[in-house]
Amino acid sequence: MNIGIINEAEHIKTVAVIVAHPDDETLWAGGMLLSYTSWDVFILSLCRGSDPDRAPKFLRALAHFNADGAMGDLDDATAQQALTEGEVEDTILTLLPAKAYDLIITHNPNGEYTRHLRHEEVSQAVINLWYVGKIKTKELWTFAYEDGGKKYLPQPRLNATAYFKLPRKTWESKNWIINTIYGFSTDSWEAQTTPKAEAFWKFNRPERAKDWLIQGGREK
Repeated sequence: MNIGIINEAEHIKTVAVIVAHPDDETLWAGGMLLSYTSWDVFILSLCRGSDPDRAPKFLRALAHFNADGAMGDLDDATAQQALTEGEVEDTILTLLPAKAYDLIITHNPNGEYTRHLRHEEVSQAVINLWYVGKIKTKELWTFAYEDGGKKYLPQPRLNATAYFKLPRKTWESKNWIINTIYGFSTDSWEAQTTPKAEAFWKFNRPERAKDWLIQGGREK
């Protein structure tokens, strides 16, 4: 467990979690959200807003996190045609109720596994918006996971800026959201992936995050 992240978390008040899909907030940061109930959290999912299955499940997950939220309806078809930068950025700016936070959490520029274009596009949009000052945050955290190029299920990066080993009860609550609220069976990819530790790359200046984006979210 990263003690530094715990001490810092005590000073965080307002948090925005900006993800591509309903369940991303739980898979990659659910333990943090469950651990710090004093946070004022807004969760934005940019896809599946009109999905009759996933949308109501997302709303139930929000209630479990005691968070507010909204959903966009960006194309999420299997073909994964690329979206324009403007389309993703405009959706964020339209749905995000405030433009200044203590902390924004989002995807990493190279995603969390090999590979999902929407995750990468969302990360790029958030970093670009922070860089040009259209959204403001004291800190930006991007998810820090990798799957070895599909060799194994996504794992938190041990060398990430922050690595948070979840207490057993916290992980069980997170896993319950994946199994019961989102309805993923125990043998599903999502249920088997649900990390027992969470990791993040942390940035306190937009210039550093922009450099990270240019590198493709990979260490030099």
